[in-house]
Amino acid sequence: MIDTLIPEFDKALRAVFASAPTRRPMPGEDLPEAAMSDAEKRHVAALMRVNHCGEICAQALYQGQALSSRDPAVKRELEHAAWEETEHLNWTERRIAELGGRKSLLNPLWYAGSLAIGVAAGKFGDAWSLGFLAETERQVEGHLESHKTSLPAQDRKSWEVLEQMKADEVRHAETASYYGARDLPAPVKLAMKLSSKLMTKLSYVA
Repeated sequence: MIDTLIPEFDKALRAVFASAPTRRPMPGEDLPEAAMSDAEKRHVAALMRVNHCGEICAQALYQGQALSSRDPAVKRELEHAAWEETEHLNWTERRIAELGGRKSLLNPLWYAGSLAIGVAAGKFGDAWSLGFLAETERQVEGHLESHKTSLPAQDRKSWEVLEQMKADEVRHAETASYYGARDLPAPVKLAMKLSSKLMTKLSYVA
């Protein structure tokens, strides 16, 4: 048990407090920085802070679900998806810094809550766990699309980051469906949307 918990605890500390690694280059990193007003920069930095929080939650969810998964193939896919979410952490963190913003002060809270949800989802079996994953990714896809439309038109650097993140989330949802994800009941989907809205509002300002 200790041998299992130590590396998992290390993952949590790295996700919340360390700079995330990436294998792929940051989308749009070669594009010039667009001319934006101070208000526009603050808005985009806040949007990226929200997205960074979402990736913190995704890391914790995947970690929790992988810990409780019974199928080795599903566990491998969860761990692969978690790595891509780590890259998203890197990209959003870098974009926040470029815009002069900061990460959310509530990240430890988001991580702890999402880890607990991930473990709980996994306890219901892989089909329901994957259903939760697929629904999460679909909601994140819509969330990212709304952020793209909220960006200043000239900010192509941020747009490229969000577009690649969206493509990855779509693929994660498709993979979950391929491995047998079950469709969640409507009340569960609604509860997920409401909790996501709360996190978005709090992360935008804090």
